[in-house]
Amino acid sequence: MHRITRRSFLTGLGGAAVGATGLTACTTGRPAPPTTDSVGTDPSASPTPPPPVTVNTATGPVVVPGAPLRVVVLDTDALDSALTLGITPVGAALPAADTRFPEYWPDSRVAGIRLIGPAGAPDLTAVRALRPDLLLSNQTRDGDRYDRLREIAPTVLTQTSGAPWKANVQLHAQALSREDAAAAFAGAYQKHAGQVAQSLSEAKLSGRRVSLVRFVEGGGIRMFGRQSFPGTVLADAQVARPDAQNVDQSDVEVPLDQIGRADGDLLLYATYGDPERAGTAAALASPGWQALGAVRAHRAFPVDDQLWFQGIGYTGANFVLDELQRFLGA
Repeated sequence: MHRITRRSFLTGLGGAAVGATGLTACTTGRPAPPTTDSVGTDPSASPTPPPPVTVNTATGPVVVPGAPLRVVVLDTDALDSALTLGITPVGAALPAADTRFPEYWPDSRVAGIRLIGPAGAPDLTAVRALRPDLLLSNQTRDGDRYDRLREIAPTVLTQTSGAPWKANVQLHAQALSREDAAAAFAGAYQKHAGQVAQSLSEAKLSGRRVSLVRFVEGGGIRMFGRQSFPGTVLADAQVARPDAQNVDQSDVEVPLDQIGRADGDLLLYATYGDPERAGTAAALASPGWQALGAVRAHRAFPVDDQLWFQGIGYTGANFVLDELQRFLGA
């Protein structure tokens, strides 16, 4: 199983600075997470505090403090945005089945973050106790509790997560007063995606159809289309998709007796939750799965769910590109 280790993460850090933000970039053109953050900064060190910022969110204009220091993130895309842009949140909500922060972030970057309940049902008392000056989430997760959230702190919601992640990062960056840094990461990511596409083309691998399958506890077997986070990353690398997944949808649930629709030249699959309750174990042992061309050719690989399906942001996307290139052998 291909996994990102902390050692490879740390050795991947390059020394090229991006602007004055202290962000770094890998020699491959892939931006690496910052090694420092804003938490603990003494606001009194600045002669004048940054002015408030008006952000046009999914719920309308929201005035947020300039350069907020105590940020709480309520979904995984906002977590990637904040950490990528050099801000360690004081609190974070993770999907209910996840008990740890994504492993593509080293412990040193997430050690100070307090878990405040599951995404979609955060503990609002715990959130309030953190005295946040900004909350980041999306309407899909927290639209029904928006009024309660904004009583705690200015709350910036995007419409949803997933496919529009690049635009969402820009909105997060505006709320965090890190727009220049976000632009640098966006440019570096596009360069990285172009390099991967070129490498695959030179190796005559661009036509290989990559299938994405996720086993979801309580949610069945899902094939992921173009309108999803991993789908957009594969598209940026100009990677082909199986016909059943080459659709403008986020995902399509497929029953086990139709698992043949998930076949591809390369099949990457992940599990959210317990593999037994998610049906992963049963599916992998089924005749239909064993009959898949990718399985028979030994080109079906498990991937980290917290990276491929939840690492919704520039740091996660760059690691997905790296793993994709390695799986395809370019």
